[in-house]
Amino acid sequence: MIKELIVVEGKSDTVAVKRAVEADTIETGGSAVDRKVIAKIALAMERRGVIILTDPDHAGERIRKIVSSKVRGCKHAFIPEKDATRKGDIGVENASPEAIRHALEHVHTSFEGAPALIGLDDLMAAGMLVHPRAAERRMALGNALGIGYCNGKQLFKRLAMFGITREEFEAALAQIDQGGITT
Repeated sequence: MIKELIVVEGKSDTVAVKRAVEADTIETGGSAVDRKVIAKIALAMERRGVIILTDPDHAGERIRKIVSSKVRGCKHAFIPEKDATRKGDIGVENASPEAIRHALEHVHTSFEGAPALIGLDDLMAAGMLVHPRAAERRMALGNALGIGYCNGKQLFKRLAMFGITREEFEAALAQIDQGGITT
C-alpha cells in the first residue's frame, strides 16, 4: 500500500491507479480545482503526504501547478506521453499498470526555491533551447529523468525544483544522444 494519497484528475484515473497499485486517490474533477478539493489535498498532505499524478498534457500540467502552488511539499510522478496515449487520447487512464507503477516508483520531491544546478547555458549547449529539435530533445530528457515534458523555461525551473544533479542531467543526455531514450 502506498502511504501517500495520489491526486488524479478523475474516476477513470482512479480505476487505472487501483489496477496498478494499492493506494487511495483524490480526484480533482478536472482542471477547475475548487477550494474544497484543495482543502482535502492539504489535509491529506498533513496526514499522509501527497503524490500528484496528472495527465501528461496541458490540462494535467495546469492542475499540477495549481495544486502544488496551494499545497506545499507535494511529490510528483510523471507518465511519459507515449505511455499514456491510446487511440489519440492522452491520460493516466490509458497508461498500463506497469507505466503507472514505474511513475510511482520514480517520484520526485519538489524543493521550492532550490538553486539551479543546471544553467540556461547548459540547456542551450544540450540542444534543449533554440535548436531545430529542441522540443523533441526536451521530451526525451523529460522521459529519461522522469520529470515529464515541458517548454524550455519550465524545464529550467523543473530541473532546479526537483534537484536534478549535473550527473543525472549528463547521464540522461548521453542516453538520448546514443538513441537509448526516445520521445
